[in-house]
Amino acid sequence: MSNNPSFVLLGINNVKYEERPIPEISDDEVLVTVKKTGICGSDVHYMVAGRIGSFIVENPMVLGHESAGLVHQVGKKVKNLKVGDRVAMEPGATCRICEDCKKGRYELCPDIIFAATPPYDGTLARYYRIPADLCYKLPDQLTLEDGAMMEPLSVAIHSVANTAGLRANQTVVVFGAGPVGLLCMAVAKALGASRIIAVDIVPSRLEFAKNFAATETYVPPAMEPGESKIAYSERNANLMKEKLGIEERGKKSIDLVVEASGAEVSIQTGIFIARTGGTFVQVGMGAPEIVIPITTLLCKEINFKGSFRYGPGDYELAIALVSQGKIDLKPLVTHRYKFENAVEAFAATKAGKSPDGKPVIKAVISGPDVSPDDLL
Repeated sequence: MSNNPSFVLLGINNVKYEERPIPEISDDEVLVTVKKTGICGSDVHYMVAGRIGSFIVENPMVLGHESAGLVHQVGKKVKNLKVGDRVAMEPGATCRICEDCKKGRYELCPDIIFAATPPYDGTLARYYRIPADLCYKLPDQLTLEDGAMMEPLSVAIHSVANTAGLRANQTVVVFGAGPVGLLCMAVAKALGASRIIAVDIVPSRLEFAKNFAATETYVPPAMEPGESKIAYSERNANLMKEKLGIEERGKKSIDLVVEASGAEVSIQTGIFIARTGGTFVQVGMGAPEIVIPITTLLCKEINFKGSFRYGPGDYELAIALVSQGKIDLKPLVTHRYKFENAVEAFAATKAGKSPDGKPVIKAVISGPDVSPDDLL
């Protein structure tokens, strides 16, 4: 059975709408009518490059993975959901039986079926099939648009709350004031961080960050002619310390560095800026290979961690923090598009601004046939 319009990536910068079959669900799955989908940088990267690392688009693939919608059909064994429920969708189904799944680190499952990661289709369609336990009911005070934003918020939750284990009254520096970086700041604020420093090279992003969650901002200087990246990063870190009163130890030191840009010099600067015995979490994806000041890393005994997607409990905490009013997602959604205008949404996200010049933080696409009765 067809009647499932989908936004499909055929190849580099080659997309089209296709009618796909309506998925058939298993007894422990639900079929969701997708209502809201945010555009992630990975979606754009697959469109313009055809790959991310070893994940290569070799066959047509439906894009999108930041979604929320209404339960359309439930499997026979599903007890926690009913038709019509408003749900946020966690878009990665794991095997549940491997070593990592059983250890509670299912984000590391080698057999994960993750939406819009080759070879698996994503959520930019009318219907999406998903295990019932990966759908989270939205409280009445949250909108479907909030539900779609739970995916990037869960990335930030995983980085700051889970991987870093941030505690109240600790100090944080976040490199990169894009959507994930901003959400990392919001999570740090919600968890009681005493100081949140946002670092970016775009002043307008830092202005937004200051109004959103950061307590302070910092714009790195330009590189000098002939200066190596590592020399620049050490100079940059020293300048940060001087301008912001950051020290190596004590109350004025930095407990946690979250790197959300993927830029090599930001990673290097973060290692230089972290306190002795501090924590560094890498969440931004950039070049696959970089140079880092390894001697500094080991002599300071920095706890250097990678953070990938999200794991058990991250979606629940994300929904809790938003429903309790500790994080407001609405300011981050700067652009909204109809399903038939998805190409425009991707173009604006890629450019970083819409044709009217308005900067894009997060663009959200409504699913096919969204009615005025469907909440944002």
